[in-house]
Amino acid sequence: MSRWTAEELGALDAADPLAAFRDRFVLPEGVVHLAANSLGPLPKATPGALARRVEAEWGHDLVASWSRHGWSELPARVAAAIARIVGAEPHEVRVADSTSVDLLELLAASLDLRPDRSALLSERSNVPTDLYVAQGLVELLRGEVELRLLEEDEPLAEKLDERVACLFVSHVDYRTGRLHDLRALAAAVHEVGALLLVDLAHSAGVLPIDLRAANVDLAVGCGSKYLCGGPGAPAFLFVAERHLEAIRAPLTGWMGHADPFAFEPDYRPAPGIGRFLVGTPSILALEALRVGAELVAEADLELSRAKATTLAEAFLARAEERLAGFGLELVSPRDARARGAHVVFRHPEAGPLMRDFAERGVIGEVRRPDLLRFAFAPLHLRYRDVLEAVERMAAVLREGAQRSRRLTLCAEVTGADGPALRGDLLPGAKGGG
Repeated sequence: MSRWTAEELGALDAADPLAAFRDRFVLPEGVVHLAANSLGPLPKATPGALARRVEAEWGHDLVASWSRHGWSELPARVAAAIARIVGAEPHEVRVADSTSVDLLELLAASLDLRPDRSALLSERSNVPTDLYVAQGLVELLRGEVELRLLEEDEPLAEKLDERVACLFVSHVDYRTGRLHDLRALAAAVHEVGALLLVDLAHSAGVLPIDLRAANVDLAVGCGSKYLCGGPGAPAFLFVAERHLEAIRAPLTGWMGHADPFAFEPDYRPAPGIGRFLVGTPSILALEALRVGAELVAEADLELSRAKATTLAEAFLARAEERLAGFGLELVSPRDARARGAHVVFRHPEAGPLMRDFAERGVIGEVRRPDLLRFAFAPLHLRYRDVLEAVERMAAVLREGAQRSRRLTLCAEVTGADGPALRGDLLPGAKGGG
């Protein structure tokens, strides 16, 4: 019998120091949201905040709102909240554009900071969208730069040498949840004179991060996931203070100019991180991200990490007990210290299974072809939610197995001329009587 009983989980909920945060989110009745590492839930304060920006400011004060209502200062205000979340100073963070655009800028800037080097290094298992950006940059530079990829379990030293300008990795692996030790990575990278660039998309807002203490050089992150900035939320980038004077932004947009409204014919970069603001910021998108980021920044991220770990451990323990025998294979590290805030299973019918889980109110994600991903965001999840999620998943799997057995029996009775056992009627899939 699992030690994670309903009584134990209920007691954890009663004593949870983060419990009050749940009431600040819009959460559909009967749904267990385990996909916050794709899209965080809506903060209750967001609709009202957006309405004020639209109606009272844009609608009434029009263009005067840039100064009257602080629109011009909004990127810096949001950056200050995110800086608290990632262990940075406000002047080291800029909120702008998308993760891909920010990554492109920082990869190009890293090559400029290390002009005698011609290689970028990453992992083949890195999130493909980051690799696409690097591949595009290599093509744009017409072969002057090489992209090296580490194979799974290949020692970093095999490809990290004096020709590498920058190692770029995801802090948490998007597929498995594997967690990198940023301090150790930075030490190894700096030993050969290279730079470390980290994608924080699956860790910012749910794990305690201290970019300054870890000696990270550059970072990017996503606003739509654990920061709850909404679909398509702006991203953020980080440049360590020691690089701010020398770093150059490759996208020299008008908002990154030292005096944007002077409209001088020649570009002069704004001081520090300000040069990475390219075009006019989306005030409505920034306002939604402001609400989410400031909400998350209120939480103690050490407590968040502890709760996310316990949620995942309770989920895994119950899953090992209740879902055994249904073909689910854990691909995440079993040691919580080596894992971020999500866990992943492999199953050949991942897509149909997740659709059936969603119909029962358990919202996770599929990463094709066969991965089922579940995230444990501590600010809106209760401990008893993971027990309920596993029980609903178990019911789906049992019913699917029963359908499969009935269809198999039918095929055996009717013989070769009987109905085929179609793929969409395998355990966990929809259909069948």
